[in-house]
Amino acid sequence: MPLSENEQNILDEIERHLHQSDPRLAREVSETTVYRHALGSLKWLVVGFAVGLVLMVAGLALHFMIAFVGFLMMLGAALGFERNLRLMGRAGLNSVSTAFRAANPNVRRKGISDDEEEEEST
Repeated sequence: MPLSENEQNILDEIERHLHQSDPRLAREVSETTVYRHALGSLKWLVVGFAVGLVLMVAGLALHFMIAFVGFLMMLGAALGFERNLRLMGRAGLNSVSTAFRAANPNVRRKGISDDEEEEEST
């Protein structure tokens, strides 16, 4: 439900007051997202999955129990990754993807407008 004009004015006034009274806090709040903690855990889960994969493949040559431990690591990381994505939901995924695109400006998303530009240039 959208805010009324009066409510929006009150929020704008609170924001201006915060920027005047404590600019450092205002900057930290504007840069921090609710999903920042999820990004760190997702990174570690991806690393855990990769280590489990290497352990599983290398372990096959040594002993089946080493490969099984690698498989269990991969399974645990994949389940943890899926659980975090579920907890974040669609809004969280949009926030994470926006943060990723802001941190990596060289990565371009191919969209409908890009397809149209390519067709026009050929």
